[in-house]
Amino acid sequence: MRTARIASALLMGVAVLAYSGWLLEFFLPTGVSPVRDPAEALLTGPPVFRVLLAVSGVAFLLAGPPLHRLGPVQWSARLSSISVSAFGALALLQALYPERSDLLSALLSVVLVAGVISLILWWPPGWRALAVVGLVLVLATWLAVVLARQLDAYEGVFTRAQLVVRAALYAIGGTYAFVKPAPRHAHR
Repeated sequence: MRTARIASALLMGVAVLAYSGWLLEFFLPTGVSPVRDPAEALLTGPPVFRVLLAVSGVAFLLAGPPLHRLGPVQWSARLSSISVSAFGALALLQALYPERSDLLSALLSVVLVAGVISLILWWPPGWRALAVVGLVLVLATWLAVVLARQLDAYEGVFTRAQLVVRAALYAIGGTYAFVKPAPRHAHR
């Protein structure tokens, strides 16, 4: 159990840090506007963005199995760890196929919504409140991105806000797995 906790914390830490690699755009010349252009446009620029996204994808993918061992034995907890791995697989695909970035980003949001809903179903009350706030933020930023694309305004701002929300939620989830592992039995 201790090994799973350490492995999940390390992998989630690497995943969140690498997923936040888009912040390098403020230090590297990219030719991408942080206001107008979606964050996904960075994947067609300097290779560092694709490499960091691929690293985060692999780390999320590998974090799922240790998280699976830490959660209680019930479907909602299992869905949480499966969604982490699925998020990683999609992030890896996004790094490999940046031309499909819009579709993959939408799928990342769907997986994240499913994962956050699963957390709401099994986390204890204080942590559950964080998951509820996270769900609201995920849905709000997703809606903002869709509207920004339709209105052709501020898409860059909202896609970056979406990345911040995603990284923050995974950081919170990784913290929960490390500091407060759930019981191994289902609630009665």
